[in-house]
Formats: sequence, structure tokens, C-alpha cells
Amino acid sequence: MSLEFVSLETIQEIARQYGYWAVFLGISLENAGIPLPGETITLVGGFLAGSGELNYWFVLASAIGGAVLGDNCGYWIGKWGGWPLMLRLGKIFRFSDEQLQEVRTQFIDNAAKAVFLGRFVALLRIFAGPMAGIAQMPYGKFLLCNTAGATIWAAVMVSLAFFVGRIVPLDQLVAWVAQFAIVALILVVAWIAVPIWLESRAKRLETRD
Repeated sequence: MSLEFVSLETIQEIARQYGYWAVFLGISLENAGIPLPGETITLVGGFLAGSGELNYWFVLASAIGGAVLGDNCGYWIGKWGGWPLMLRLGKIFRFSDEQLQEVRTQFIDNAAKAVFLGRFVALLRIFAGPMAGIAQMPYGKFLLCNTAGATIWAAVMVSLAFFVGRIVPLDQLVAWVAQFAIVALILVVAWIAVPIWLESRAKRLETRD
């Protein structure tokens, strides 16, 4: 999820004008923690490759490179900026300090999975890098998970737009991918929130007894 303040038509025009640089910079800035429509730009790049305007392999390389670089920047921002920075970022997305603290705890317990799979989850794609730095995740482990996750994510996004974009309108494809990312976010939130609710409920019952 990102701040979709740029229309799909404008993104297409930018991608046509700047080509692989648009894909590289779009996803790298989003993964660094800036809420830009990097995922949409990547899909547009794959779509343009499918229509013969760009080269599939160069789009894929740009997406992978941008994703890896962006998350690395996010990691070091989180490592140097620390928890206060995350609290400020959380306010942008209207998360309370308590919610972010719980997310931080869950992230520390599942850091490798979050970095590897987080790209497919709305918001987590933006927060995964900084959170890994804040959680002091070993850089070597982060780099491995980050690179593997970026490669799989980019391959799925670019290939999806390259092939499916030939038979499905681009705006519909972008909408489907965004909906999937939101559903994934809801599942992640439920995975975090349900155990907290159950624990709180159990404590209330114990107090009554």
C-alpha cells in the first residue's frame, strides 16, 4: 500500500519516458520507507515489457536491484534512526505507539520471514527494512533474506504483468495485486492481534476467578 497520489496514466507516462530508471527508483524509494507506488511502477514496467516497449530482463533486473537497494537503505535508516524514527513513521499511517510496540515484538520473533515475505504484504513492504534495522537483525542474515525475497517478488510482479497484462487490462491487474496485498495485511494483523486478544481475555478471566 502506498499513497496513490499519482494516477496510473501518469505512472505509465513516467515509465515510458524514463524506462528502467523509473522502475529502479520507484521501488527503491518505496522500500526505503517512502510511501510511493513502487509496486504499481513495477507492474507497469512488466506490462510495457509485455507490449514490447521495454525489455523483460532489464525490467526484472531493475526491480530486483531497486528492491534490494531500497530495503538496504531502510535497514540502515532503522539501525541509525532507531525506534523514535519508527514512531514518527507510524503516525503517518495512524498507528498507535502500543500497536507499533507489539508489531516490533512480533517482528523480532519472525524477522527472517518478515523480510523475505513482507514484500507481498501492504505496508510491511515499506516497514520491513527499517524494522529489521531497529530490531538489530544481523546484516548478513538480512541481506540474504532481502535479496531472496526481492528476487522472488520482482519475478512474480514483472512476470505477472508481462503475461497476464496481455489479456487483462492494466488497471484491473493493478487492482487485483493491491487487493491481494491488503488481504495479506489483514491476515498478518489478525495473526498478531488474535493471540493478544486471547491472552488479554485469559487474564480477565483469571482476575474474575
